[in-house]
Amino acid sequence: MGNCNCFTNSKQAMAEIAPYDLIKSTTAVHLYGDPATSSTLYIHFALLYKTRALQFTPTNDPQPVVQIGSETISGTREMMFRFIDVKLPRPPLAVLVEEGGRETAALVVKMAVLQHRAVVWHLERMVRWSEDLVTRGGRRNVDPAMGSERMEVKKFQKSYSQLLEVMVEHAQMEERVVFPLLETAERGLCKAANEEHGRDLPIMNGIKEDIKSIVVLDTGSHDYREALRNLSSRLRSLLEHSKEHFQEEERDVLPLMEAMELSKEQQLRVLEQCFDVMQGTHSHLFSSFIHGLLPREAMQYLDLIISCKEEKLVAPMLLRIIQ
Repeated sequence: MGNCNCFTNSKQAMAEIAPYDLIKSTTAVHLYGDPATSSTLYIHFALLYKTRALQFTPTNDPQPVVQIGSETISGTREMMFRFIDVKLPRPPLAVLVEEGGRETAALVVKMAVLQHRAVVWHLERMVRWSEDLVTRGGRRNVDPAMGSERMEVKKFQKSYSQLLEVMVEHAQMEERVVFPLLETAERGLCKAANEEHGRDLPIMNGIKEDIKSIVVLDTGSHDYREALRNLSSRLRSLLEHSKEHFQEEERDVLPLMEAMELSKEQQLRVLEQCFDVMQGTHSHLFSSFIHGLLPREAMQYLDLIISCKEEKLVAPMLLRIIQ
């Protein structure tokens, strides 16, 4: 995905490196607004990508105000993003033109593609982490936050379980919402994709069982090192297969959503149904999930959620990832 993590701490664990781990400005930024509204929380989240010196002052005004130096701005999200990007250019957040100039892409297509990118990044992270475990062969991580060898493997187990939940929900979203909709236009359009989902689940669950077995092994034993090598190989295969699967969907299946020519209202209803299926991803797993997106992509994803969800549902989600 071309994510640049070259400015991260050299002692940072593979598990902790995320696409937003870039050098951030230390320019003082002040945000004023109502902490209970999604508009303030949205700008607050965006500014966390921009500066390490963010100050927030709660007010009763639902319209957030941003102050950078002697200049202040308030207005639409687009206006505020342009102002913030001018004052703090890296990383860019505003989306002026969709990639490839495709401004008419169906909303559900944008959502699915962003989910693919996040899942691939998390899989790449798990592969790097497993290879690091293999290289160390039972020796402790340089990052003290990872704890002992067994503690680290348990963290690895938890991370993979969370990723597995996201991947299963993504597949269910396609099977319950996207594919049936496409099948109304032409039967059999999604047969191959459905069959591939059926083959993938046992593989993903098998990896989960492999990790469960590794957790109880003696970290200094030959069996432990051999099990780690096998696990790393299986994760690498899953990564490559997932990349190929996502590319096929984006090339052969998802463009058909645009051919259906749904109205904006219909697209929003479909989008809301997709988010509703993926409740785990967009609740307790959301802060982890969104780490797999670059800052601009994360803001695009939040835009999609905000477009079809009520304020009372969006605000708690934003507050959770900020905290």
